[in-house]
Amino acid sequence: MFLETLLVTLLSAPGTQAAPGSEGVKPVLVAQAAAPAPVAKPPADAGKPAAATPPPAAKPSEAGKPAAATPPPAAKPSEAGKPAAAQPGATAETKPVETKPAQPAAKPAAMTPEVKSLVDRMQAFYEKTGDFRAGFRQDYKYKTFRRTQTSEGTVTYKKPGLMRWEYQKPSARTFVLAGNKVYMHDPSAQSLTVGSMDTSQLSASVTFLFGQGKLADEFAITKGACKDCKGTLLVLDPLKAEPRFRQVRLEVDPASAQVLKSTVVDPDGSENTIAFLNLKTNVGIAADSFKLDVPDDTRVDDFTKGKKQ
Repeated sequence: MFLETLLVTLLSAPGTQAAPGSEGVKPVLVAQAAAPAPVAKPPADAGKPAAATPPPAAKPSEAGKPAAATPPPAAKPSEAGKPAAAQPGATAETKPVETKPAQPAAKPAAMTPEVKSLVDRMQAFYEKTGDFRAGFRQDYKYKTFRRTQTSEGTVTYKKPGLMRWEYQKPSARTFVLAGNKVYMHDPSAQSLTVGSMDTSQLSASVTFLFGQGKLADEFAITKGACKDCKGTLLVLDPLKAEPRFRQVRLEVDPASAQVLKSTVVDPDGSENTIAFLNLKTNVGIAADSFKLDVPDDTRVDDFTKGKKQ
């Protein structure tokens, strides 16, 4: 779950979820192509009208009644050219069904001037942000189990691509993103797990936090209604089918244009919401802040090497 959510918003899932690279990571399911059905051999009388095949002889008591197994008569001349499915018993010369080419996807409606202005200012805010530190509160609503798990901690970010999530509640855990690697330290289990990820494949819903990517290139963005929001709610619907999430919602401060809250809606309807608290930008965070110092007796599971150490 952690990696899956990280690929969407770089926000880790609840602290009790499995570590990156472990069996707890949700795989992206790819439907397998169905095996082609075996081609039936044509009967010896292929090409002859089906009506030419004599029906079984009727019983004397059923004289005058049509046999149940009698195939329908051959198509009338006026029916020529209709799809074969509509003409049982049609000859081999029946014209094949013509399929129309798929219509191109409709272009999304243009953003309103209000939404476009806010999106542009929000992206500009993160483009000029070299680092930030904030507290966070995470509420993960499991739709299937109808329950919510709440976590709290701090998050630190530094360009380019360094992030640290320090969970304090409900249990202490640390997640660090450094380049193409993700580290998870679980003090209670005395374990450090190392996973890998291709950051070049991240959606714009993530890369805009790094000052990269254009949200309008990947999403239809509209203003949502929200009575309890402190800022403006932006609803982002992916323009293309997205297996990782159904929708992204960003609550944005209309004055500063920073994201106050981010919600990712999973394919199953579960919602992962992160509220950023007391966010401070460009505070001069050192690169050493993203190093993990773990006890010597910590077990290291490095999945980037395909083996445990």
